[in-house]
Amino acid sequence: MKLEKLILKNFRGYYGEHIIDINSLTALVGRNDVGKTTILEALGVFFDHKLCKYDAADKCVDSKESDDVAIGCIFSGVEIPIVLDATSITNLRDEYLLNDNGLLEIYKVFAKGKGTGSVQAKCMAPSAKGAKSLLNKKNDELKIIAASIGVDEADKRSNVSLRQEIYKKLGDLKLKDSFVKLNSEEGKVICEKIYDKLPHFALFRADRPSTDEESEVQDPMKSAVQSALQKIEDQLESIKENVKEHAVAVAKNTIKHLHDISPNLAAGLVPQFKVEPKWENIFKLTLEDDRGIAINKRGSGVRRLVLISFFKAEAERLQNEFPDKGIIYAIEEPETSQHPTNQRLLIEAFQELANSEKCQVLITTHVPALVEKIPTESLRHIIRTLDNGLEIKNGNNETLRNIANDLGVYPDSRASVLVCVEGPNDINFLKNIGKVYLDHGIANIPDMLNDPRIVFIPMGGHTLKDWVNNNYLKTLKKPEVHIYDRDISTPPQYEKEYKSVNDRKDGSIAFMTTKREMENYLHPDAIRAVFNIEINIDDMTDVSTEVSHLTTYNESNAKKKINKFATAKMTYEMLNARDAAGETIKWFNAIYERL
Repeated sequence: MKLEKLILKNFRGYYGEHIIDINSLTALVGRNDVGKTTILEALGVFFDHKLCKYDAADKCVDSKESDDVAIGCIFSGVEIPIVLDATSITNLRDEYLLNDNGLLEIYKVFAKGKGTGSVQAKCMAPSAKGAKSLLNKKNDELKIIAASIGVDEADKRSNVSLRQEIYKKLGDLKLKDSFVKLNSEEGKVICEKIYDKLPHFALFRADRPSTDEESEVQDPMKSAVQSALQKIEDQLESIKENVKEHAVAVAKNTIKHLHDISPNLAAGLVPQFKVEPKWENIFKLTLEDDRGIAINKRGSGVRRLVLISFFKAEAERLQNEFPDKGIIYAIEEPETSQHPTNQRLLIEAFQELANSEKCQVLITTHVPALVEKIPTESLRHIIRTLDNGLEIKNGNNETLRNIANDLGVYPDSRASVLVCVEGPNDINFLKNIGKVYLDHGIANIPDMLNDPRIVFIPMGGHTLKDWVNNNYLKTLKKPEVHIYDRDISTPPQYEKEYKSVNDRKDGSIAFMTTKREMENYLHPDAIRAVFNIEINIDDMTDVSTEVSHLTTYNESNAKKKINKFATAKMTYEMLNARDAAGETIKWFNAIYERL
């Protein structure tokens, strides 16, 4: 399942109902103490995370005494079997547990803000006489209802069969938008099965409390040991029983001999193991550098980088071991203790995680340097309203303007030329290929990696930084260099833009690749060096699709890795072989001339 929305009602600062859209990557942005962490901890309460326990004090102070507190989640990907036992298999649709959009909408509701909470599904539920609340009825009750309406074909021992035959016999169930409690009989069992199918939820807080979980932050390799032990649980159980058997035999033999000496003393002795073995305390695993310094002795910033890498490795493992489950990583203020260079690497790591199948990442931040690198559609701006309430806005041009004002993001006044491309993959291509020419000493090549006068604008999707700079540069009328892929469309997708830019006569210029796209200028050897595959590339090869077919990467991740890593493997000789006409060097010359 995939989390689509989070709904908060009267939880802490969120008075009334608030709906937060959740993407594969979602960044909660806002000033301090505006409710960002509250969202992560609400998810922790929903998913029963051990660091997030609901307390009566979590009820919003502005709500009435009679108001309930609710934390709800809406999930897609809900067409899954629910196995109750060997003979009873059902699904959420047949049990009428989906909402009017065919999604699973499930809540933890704390009546009047108290208690441990009940689980309820908001769904299009039957309201016809005889069809209401069948999930919470016992087998005998279902049999009585079935007999009263003339149901004959149901398996009387199966509640699933009885419910389905009752629904079928009644016909018009008068479905109504309702809240169905899943707290008794088979409703409770189905609730447990639903939670088994929900994504794994991992929370990493900036101010982790001093609990037994603290050791995970200090040394995440402990989780690696626990994971390995789980895989050999049966063997360990056999070892434990073997040890017990032999030890008890020795103890009994000892008691036997003691009986010959002191019968009264021996009579009161019984072999007994007091504590189960803790295997994770036996096996110690850590990461050390070449000087023997363990990772838990390094700085907090380094430990955080290791933990993020651990998250990535765990996401891969969980997806392999539990292919029907997703995983959600909630990370508070990942930029803490990080150098700006590492902040950029973290965002790239989060984006890679979020692009993994069945993996979602939520982060909180108020640092402009981090926010400006996040795609617009992933931003959620949290602001405090005039009446001291909270409001959450999805990323768009208006939101970007407000975030820029809120966090103090300003355009780079050093900008001299705007390089417009289709997306961030093209930016990586140009940076690395430009470096090949620059390192070879070719004249009139700009430093695409470090020159602050060059501003990249991905036209197919932008970030806060792109929006700020683009808006700024438009008013100053800076020259633009546009580079578009030809692709295979006829006419090319950006042909109108290509012609329009070249007709401006304001110093701007546009290029269109003669090959399919930028990846077609790469040499097969560069791709082979990264992916260890054999691939042939001509001018119209769909390179990312070919790489995807030959590896375990999906097309999106293949394209990213090609442009980030394969481009860095290119040499001047490889470029000459793939671009004999010198097409790419003309792009860089055009940028250089406009600096």
